[in-house]
Amino acid sequence: MVSHEFQQYRLIGYSRVSTGDQELSLQIDSLLKHGVKREYIFCDKLSGAKADRPGLLLCQECLQRGNTLLVWRLDRLGRSLRHLVTMIEDLKERETGFRSISDGIINTTTPSGELIFHVFSALAQFERRLIQERTKAGLAAARTRGRKGGRPALDPNSPRVVLAQKLFRDKSNSIDDICDTLKISRITLYKYVSMQNTKDTRSEKTSE
Repeated sequence: MVSHEFQQYRLIGYSRVSTGDQELSLQIDSLLKHGVKREYIFCDKLSGAKADRPGLLLCQECLQRGNTLLVWRLDRLGRSLRHLVTMIEDLKERETGFRSISDGIINTTTPSGELIFHVFSALAQFERRLIQERTKAGLAAARTRGRKGGRPALDPNSPRVVLAQKLFRDKSNSIDDICDTLKISRITLYKYVSMQNTKDTRSEKTSE
């Protein structure tokens, strides 16, 4: 039985395909068949991985309290499980419903919708924990092999580093000119120069 809170308000549809070569007609026809008026269907033709989706933004702006967002399939809306859960949480806070046509049990306008939402949240949390565990395991394995996380250390004998140090020692070259020539920032240049100073200090201690 559908909650009366959502029965009296309009349906808002959203459809998306990954590229401009793909057709939206299948999704749009399905949304129309399920009661969405054409003027309330918003579309995007781009990858779901992109955060900036103009059609989805317009769709969200159109949604009002009591409306229900209808999509053809879950992967048309969210970039990932976590993103999908976040979006459904936002809809819930705005007191709007959510339904997926191809995933029939995904319908937050029904009494069982709250349970489905909690399942989504649990799955997203599970995914986060898996990622954290894999990251920790990868770092531990790298440490065992004698490697640390982060960027590899700069080689003080790298041609780029040596050239930067040589140009810096030539007082006729300004800092800006050196940075423009090597396409590096001032911070990077000073880091290269400090490596020369460290190397010189080590050489002096060795000769003693």
